[in-house]
Amino acid sequence: MSIGTLASKTGASVRSIRHYDEHGLLSSQRASNGYRTFAETAVTQVKQIQRMIATGFSLAEIRAFPDCMLLLEGAAMCPETTDAQRKRLADIERQIADLERRRARLLKTLTEGVVPPL
Repeated sequence: MSIGTLASKTGASVRSIRHYDEHGLLSSQRASNGYRTFAETAVTQVKQIQRMIATGFSLAEIRAFPDCMLLLEGAAMCPETTDAQRKRLADIERQIADLERRRARLLKTLTEGVVPPL
C-alpha cells in the first residue's frame, strides 16, 4: 500500500511514517516510480509504534524491542520488554513526584509570599 493509504488507515502523518521507516521500525519497498510501498502488516506496526511513543518510549527503545511488540495489534507487552516497561514506569513516577514537590513549593510561595528554603 502507499504511504498515503497507510497514513489514512493509522491516523499517523506521512512524515511520521517516513520517520519510522528511516529508523528501521517499518519495512518498505520502493515501487518503480521510487515511492515507498508497505505491506498490510505495517498498519499494525504503526499503531503499535504510536502506542509505545504515547507511553514515553523513544524510537531507539522501540527499535530494541522484539518483533512481538510490533506484530501483535494491541500487544500489552512481551515478556522480553517487562523490565523496560517497569523502568519507564519508575521514571514517570519520579517525574510526577518531582512535579508534586515543585507544585507544593509554588503554592507555598503564592500563599505565604516567600520562597520556602530548599
